[in-house]
Amino acid sequence: MSGHSHWATIRRKKGAADAKRGQVFTRLARELVMAAREGGGDPSSNVRLQLAIDRARSQNMPKDNIERAIKRGTGDSREGGELEQVYYEGYANHGVALMIEVVTDNRNRAVAEIRHILSRNGGSMADAGSVSWQFNRASYFSFPAEGRNQDRIFELAVDAGADDVVFDEETIEIIGPVEAFKMISVSLNNEKIHPEEAGLRMLPKNEIELDTDATIQVMRTIESLEELDDVQDVFSNLSISEEALARLEEE
Repeated sequence: MSGHSHWATIRRKKGAADAKRGQVFTRLARELVMAAREGGGDPSSNVRLQLAIDRARSQNMPKDNIERAIKRGTGDSREGGELEQVYYEGYANHGVALMIEVVTDNRNRAVAEIRHILSRNGGSMADAGSVSWQFNRASYFSFPAEGRNQDRIFELAVDAGADDVVFDEETIEIIGPVEAFKMISVSLNNEKIHPEEAGLRMLPKNEIELDTDATIQVMRTIESLEELDDVQDVFSNLSISEEALARLEEE
């Protein structure tokens, strides 16, 4: 399984964990707010918003909640504080590089909580730019491989501007430049393919490998960060082995 597939698998597991923690609606609402703010409140012309709505519906988010979040993003509602999106850079234990995506109404609170978790687990915050050079911002899509024609998927992805298509037994991933996000989204929609993961991601240029115990330790740090209300996503350059993935599945 590729490094990106590892990431997609962990993301799916994280989604289930979020639901158990009752945080999933908060994250979905913030994604709706940011999508509407960036591209407007009409999903027919805002691909990011349409994907956010689809994801919210798949998690049974009430229609009223979805509409309120969109209105907050477009400025039609003043409910709640002003949200902003920001990336913090840092290192987890064992020197694993982290890009931490935050959507918050209080930067001071967010950075204090992140710093506390990193410090407690042997990591640290990093200066702006000291970690980000190790990542590329890219369009990312993943969906189940079962029943898909690989040649057709490859053709439509490349025609839409994708740089890479990764196939494994369970998952198909499409990776492309940021500017290809809308075209790839439209192409998948035309084929009635609904990605489980779709968005702009920070993907590592190179991954680092650790032994299984160290990998588990880093993943626990990442999970602690993901449990923070202000944290929307955590990206790392950690390569997750099959053995480590099996251990994570057992927990």
